[in-house]
Amino acid sequence: MANYFVGDIQGCFEELTLLLKKVDFNPSKDCLWAVGDLVARGPGSLETLRFFKSLSGSAKIVLGNHDLHLMAIHGKLKRANPKDHLGALLAANDIENIIDWLRLQPLYQELPEKNIIMTHAGVPPEWDLATLRQQANLVSHALQSKDYLQDLISQMYGNDIDQFSFALSPLEKQIYCINALTRMRYLTLDGRLNFNCKSPLQDCNHADLQPWFSQTSKLPDNYRVVFGHWAAIMGQTHVANRLALDTGCCWGEYMTLWHLESDQKILQPKLKDVKTS
Repeated sequence: MANYFVGDIQGCFEELTLLLKKVDFNPSKDCLWAVGDLVARGPGSLETLRFFKSLSGSAKIVLGNHDLHLMAIHGKLKRANPKDHLGALLAANDIENIIDWLRLQPLYQELPEKNIIMTHAGVPPEWDLATLRQQANLVSHALQSKDYLQDLISQMYGNDIDQFSFALSPLEKQIYCINALTRMRYLTLDGRLNFNCKSPLQDCNHADLQPWFSQTSKLPDNYRVVFGHWAAIMGQTHVANRLALDTGCCWGEYMTLWHLESDQKILQPKLKDVKTS
C-alpha cells in the first residue's frame, strides 16, 4: 500500500489525473490524501468532488476554506465568484449528495502509525494533539447538524476571532478553529492570526509577523504536519517536519504529489491551454 498526499487541487482535475497516472495510483491498494481546497479556480471542481467521493475509504481529505465557502454558496448565503468556475458543480443533479458528503469531511486527518497530521492551513503552535482533536471534532459535529448553515456557515466569516482561549464561547471556538485550520499563514509574536499578509517568506517585511510553522509548537517533535493553502511559499517551509504541498497549480505553476513511503515529490505543471480566469 502506498500513501500519496496531494496539494491544493482547486478544480484542476486534469492535472490531478495526470499526476495519479504517473504513480499508477490504484485505489484498491493505495490511499490518496488531499490537503483541502478541492474546488474553485480550475474548470473541474465537479469532476474532482465526484472522483474523491467515489474513492470512499481510499481517500482521506480535509476541508479547506474554498470547500467551506462552497457550502455557503450552495446554501444561498454567498454568491459565487465567476472566476471560481462553479457553475457546472452548482447545477449538477447530484449537488445535494455532494454537499452532504462534503459536510462529513473533517478539518484534520491523522496517520498515527507514521506520526502525520494533515490540515489545510496548519496547526496553531499553542495547540497540542488533544486540543486539535477536540476543537476540530466540534466543528465537524456542527457541520453535520441539520442547522449547519445558520448555526455555523453563516457565522464563520470575519477576522475578529484571531486568538484561541478556552474562555471563548462554543461558537467562537469553532470560528477560531476554522480560521486557524483553513486560513492561517502568518502569526503575530503573541500568536494572533494575521489575515492580511500572504507574501512569500522573503517578502514579508513585518518584524512582528512569523509564519505559523516557525513558532514553537506544542505538538510532539516527531510529528509531521502536512498542509496546503499557502501557494506563495511554493512548498518551502525550511522546517523539516512541516511539509507544504500547495504549489500554485491553479495560478499557472504546478501540482505536487508527495509519496510518503519513498519521501519523493512528483510534479505536474499546469496545463497551459486550460484557463482559470
